[in-house]
Amino acid sequence: MKAELDTLATALYVKTDDLLNASPRLAPWRPAVGVAPQLAEAELVTLAMMQAMLGFTSEAGWLRHARSHLRHLFPYSPEQPGYNKRLRKSADLLRRVTRLLATDTSVWSDDVWIVDSTPVECGRSRETVKPSDLAGWAEYGYCASHSRFFWGLRLHLVCTLQGLPVAFALTGAKADERETLLDPLASEPGLVADRPAQTLIGDKNYYGRSFEHELAERDIRLLRPTRKGEPERPGAPLSKPLRQVIESVNETFKGQLNLEQHRERTPGGVVARVMQRILALTAAIWHNDHTGQHVLRSLTAYDH
Repeated sequence: MKAELDTLATALYVKTDDLLNASPRLAPWRPAVGVAPQLAEAELVTLAMMQAMLGFTSEAGWLRHARSHLRHLFPYSPEQPGYNKRLRKSADLLRRVTRLLATDTSVWSDDVWIVDSTPVECGRSRETVKPSDLAGWAEYGYCASHSRFFWGLRLHLVCTLQGLPVAFALTGAKADERETLLDPLASEPGLVADRPAQTLIGDKNYYGRSFEHELAERDIRLLRPTRKGEPERPGAPLSKPLRQVIESVNETFKGQLNLEQHRERTPGGVVARVMQRILALTAAIWHNDHTGQHVLRSLTAYDH
């Protein structure tokens, strides 16, 4: 609904503007001299979030829409080349705003996490793959849920039972899911330091004695389905219904946020486009949490 989306956009703008006023160094670097941008960084973040929320995969089409329908929110809309360039430079700012919103929710402290990865396809034809700047990072992988091979990346996501993103990583399609999960836990010890006896739910790919030992050292209990040849694992029957949560989150990324229609061919561009979508999902949950609405993983309430 238009009124709800306008309210969300305004709240995000104020939150981002307050963050940048308190910590100006978080804004992308700009030379001390020169013409000041007509679109403030907080406006850029809000514009990027709304593009993902409303499902526009074409930047040119999105900016035309903003000029025609969002003048009351954005008196100035940049041209497509400038918007694209600034968005790529703002990927880290999008990440910081996403974390700020996530920690400002009542569900951030949830004691159950769910982990999974989902393909981020970056090309299908050989003509696309061979000259791509993503070559060397993107690679061929297999998507078991859709029984197909793809060329691209994987988005690894840890979220709460309400679908709130807690940690994420973008890797090549063949990256080991277990090693990828352990990396953010090691680089951000604060994620689990204040969460004793955290429960983590994963699929059958998250297995291995040394892997589970490392999780146990961080006081994380792993629930996953029993693999063939293993004795029945405690809590294994619970893992399947609860894993539907992250399947729903992945479907939100693919269906409503058009994750695989990012249209980018450079590493910086793909990172920015993925961050747009994670920000959009987080912002929706944050806004619903603060307005007393049910914390939905679906974004249908904000569809135009």
